[in-house]
Amino acid sequence: MIISASRRTDIPTYYSEWFFNRLHEGYVLVRNPMNIHQVSKITLNPDVVDGIVFWTKNPTPMLDKLDQLKDYTYYFQFTLNAYGRDVETGVPSKNNVIIPAFQKLSDKIGPERVIWRYDPIFISKIYTIDYHLHYFEQLAKRLSPYTKKCTISFLDFYRNTQKNIAGLNIEPFTPEIQERIAENLAAIARSYGLKMDTCAEGIDLQKYGIDHARCIDDRLFSRLLNCPLKAGKDKNQRLECNCIESLDIGAYNTCRNGCKYCYANFSQKSVAANSEKHNPQSPLLFGTISNEDKITERIMHSCVDRQIQFKL
Repeated sequence: MIISASRRTDIPTYYSEWFFNRLHEGYVLVRNPMNIHQVSKITLNPDVVDGIVFWTKNPTPMLDKLDQLKDYTYYFQFTLNAYGRDVETGVPSKNNVIIPAFQKLSDKIGPERVIWRYDPIFISKIYTIDYHLHYFEQLAKRLSPYTKKCTISFLDFYRNTQKNIAGLNIEPFTPEIQERIAENLAAIARSYGLKMDTCAEGIDLQKYGIDHARCIDDRLFSRLLNCPLKAGKDKNQRLECNCIESLDIGAYNTCRNGCKYCYANFSQKSVAANSEKHNPQSPLLFGTISNEDKITERIMHSCVDRQIQFKL
């Protein structure tokens, strides 16, 4: 089984101590976001965890602790955009903190295991198409020695993000605008030796050399493990998502990056309250188990195909 850590929150940035405590304890408790009193106990034993995908904007708190992952196969989905603090209010300086962290992480684990995400893309009077193209190239120039590809996506307008993004004066996309942006970004990426793909986008951009991504990717894990995986498509994600099935150990309304486009935070008040309830020693990301909660142990199994593969 693959562990996703996490689409719902930035575990490497804010909860790395908790995460490593969970590895040492060998399990984690995760609430069902649709029914908070349903709690899953998820084993983190390396015998059944085939891999871990970390999602982050700043892995700095983990960089000196990666030796604790020696028994696991893992890679990072690293989001590094060109937005300022008006959009990503809690993300430190890109020049002074985030880009150096990207480079240091790649130096430690290799460029194949650090996937650059430039997403979500939106346009406004400040963040124009020309702005994106200019700063994407600046980032590509500095990151290309440290990664193999870049994943892009275009902003989706979720109901819970409408209030947060209202002040950004975001302009509507047309397919023509999306294609123009994608074509130019792909050309820049290609000039720096980077592949490009899209995350959960229905638009077909293959004529520009842009494939559909699998952010949780059995192909990459098969290469890293030197063994094929037998894993199906994740049915809990959007139709356009090509990720394989995984278990997410994060929680909504806990990420303090403050990105105004974020679909995982419904309320900054809730983020602050939940963060106060975080205990690095707890099996839950925040809060405690109550008498109303029902804990069910998830049946875990490895997806590694250990049958001998014969080439005829």
